[in-house]
Amino acid sequence: MRLPFHLGLSHGGITKRTPNWLFFCWVTPLKPTKLVNLLISFLTGSHGIFTGFSAEFVSRAWDVDEEAVRCLVGNQTAEGIVKLDESFEMPEPEEEHREGFVYNCEEAPLDVDIKDGGKVVVLNTKNLPLVAEVGLGADLVKLDGGAMCSPGFSCDSALQVTYIVSGGGRVQIVGVDGQRVLETTVKAGHLFIVPRFFVVSKICDPDGMSWFSIITTPNPVFTHLAGRTSVWKALSPQVLEASVQGIS
Repeated sequence: MRLPFHLGLSHGGITKRTPNWLFFCWVTPLKPTKLVNLLISFLTGSHGIFTGFSAEFVSRAWDVDEEAVRCLVGNQTAEGIVKLDESFEMPEPEEEHREGFVYNCEEAPLDVDIKDGGKVVVLNTKNLPLVAEVGLGADLVKLDGGAMCSPGFSCDSALQVTYIVSGGGRVQIVGVDGQRVLETTVKAGHLFIVPRFFVVSKICDPDGMSWFSIITTPNPVFTHLAGRTSVWKALSPQVLEASVQGIS
């Protein structure tokens, strides 16, 4: 159904169109640092906000008669996802509306690029200022076949929610007490969470693996426990020998 007027949208509104489907809502994290607290509200649909208001209130808010309100609100039976007619046309987005809201990770400058190893793109306040407002950052990692992401953790106490985009491999997560809390095989479509200060490492299959992680800080910083930038490189050989073998 086409609305005979434009509805006002609050900041944070999201409209997504897939072939013949329309999904419209806004998502409000109750606390940006806690992913478990999530509130999803709909403007339209059988559980839309306006279904809770009387026809009189909606009529005055929309500036239409009450009969039109009853027709528009009462006929909405879908919950969040609406089947669109093939002839329905959505407006094309304007280029200036993308500024500061859209960032193409596939074409972005690489933060890490290791030959025959992998590539990393980090989303932070420098390349996508919007993340500062929501309190979240992200990274896109692509490992070549047989490569490893060395053990590392978020040194700013952030949670990581990782979604495997393509390929597959193995994941191990170790807690602060040195106990392994997760060892599993992952593939495209799998999702797992790395708690604060827990150390995670991944080894991908021969076909490689890509993943996208949401991180609960707008400027993610990671510390690795192996490799060129690890703390092991800063310690003297004598200290390493004593710590590994023990002092006799």
